[in-house]
Amino acid sequence: MKFLALAFLIAPILLASEWKFPCPESEIAEYNALHVRTPIKIDGQLNETAWEKAPTSPRFKDIITGERALHDTRAMVLWDETNLYVAFRIEEPFVHAKYTTNNSPIYYDNDVEMFIAGKDSYYEFEINGFNTTYEVFFIWEEAYESGGFSKAPEFARSKLQPFNGVDFKAHPRGMRLGAFDWHFPGKQTAVKVDGTVNDDKDHDRGWSVELAFPWKGMEWLAKSDGRLLPPKNGDVWRMDFSRFNQYKEAPPSKDSGGWVWTRHAIWDSHIPECFARIKFLTNEVSGVENSDSTRKPELR
Repeated sequence: MKFLALAFLIAPILLASEWKFPCPESEIAEYNALHVRTPIKIDGQLNETAWEKAPTSPRFKDIITGERALHDTRAMVLWDETNLYVAFRIEEPFVHAKYTTNNSPIYYDNDVEMFIAGKDSYYEFEINGFNTTYEVFFIWEEAYESGGFSKAPEFARSKLQPFNGVDFKAHPRGMRLGAFDWHFPGKQTAVKVDGTVNDDKDHDRGWSVELAFPWKGMEWLAKSDGRLLPPKNGDVWRMDFSRFNQYKEAPPSKDSGGWVWTRHAIWDSHIPECFARIKFLTNEVSGVENSDSTRKPELR
């Protein structure tokens, strides 16, 4: 009887701790973002020594199956006291882009994307080969009042649209409110194409993306849990890095057209619990020796 009673006590605890998200918890990526002493010039070229020495993500995989992606895509993260720096190296034999006006639906182009999560909100950023960007700031509806968002003119309810995810519509936190006209203050973006956009007469090598997001622009991401800006040594932020294409590898591959650093196991990027864990270290990237895990990948 004692064992039976103990079982009844333990069962609710196990149920309460059950993982409620489609991504396997054991697969969530972890990464150490190193510090830079000299500000990085945002020109898309990724030729600074800091990027040469920065730890590089693994090759992106399919967002649903986790299978190896057709073309190589990798991301890197660095930081200083002013900015978060992000870079992508994108293998692309035929670079295509269509939209040239910011906040156009470039998710219908071939693009790369990143998300930065706070406790009660998250930021979505997308960019295509023309350096056209798309941004949204999402707030969990349950935190709209308690988190102080409702008092900010930029997040007035009249400016927000309800959003319930893409394919994962059973998120435990429920609905989000999207500020689709919000723009990250002071961000810098640049794209460098190694080839010719929208010209399939030749083979391109690919394109690279370089981004800088000022920490002071993350006030609303940091506010809910009082995280420091810039972060202190050892702080962990949740971020997502992905690539979406308007083409797929031929069968029998089960290419979904969406490739990611860390697999979500469903067609939906809007799951902060599946984002990679980015740990910020004060170790200087200049002190890192190149190795197989840190050297930039070669584009075929």
